[in-house]
Amino acid sequence: MEQIARTPKQIGAAIRRQRRRLGINQTRLGEKAKLRQATISALESGEPGTELRTLCDVMAALGLEFIIRPRTVSASHEIEDIF
Repeated sequence: MEQIARTPKQIGAAIRRQRRRLGINQTRLGEKAKLRQATISALESGEPGTELRTLCDVMAALGLEFIIRPRTVSASHEIEDIF
């Protein structure tokens, strides 16, 4: 399932949804990505300062990938409704 994420909070929410969909907790995800549970929590919360490498490691552990494309034009409330 594709998801649009444009902000750190939206990316974190997408990460959380996939983790839950897979039925794993933050600690287990941290083990798979070789990160601390607190780092997973910060990422899922959309806290600033997450390194790109950390995001890539977590996405790989969850079986996710980036797709870079031009931004779609839609009303901001439509994007927010996704989350």
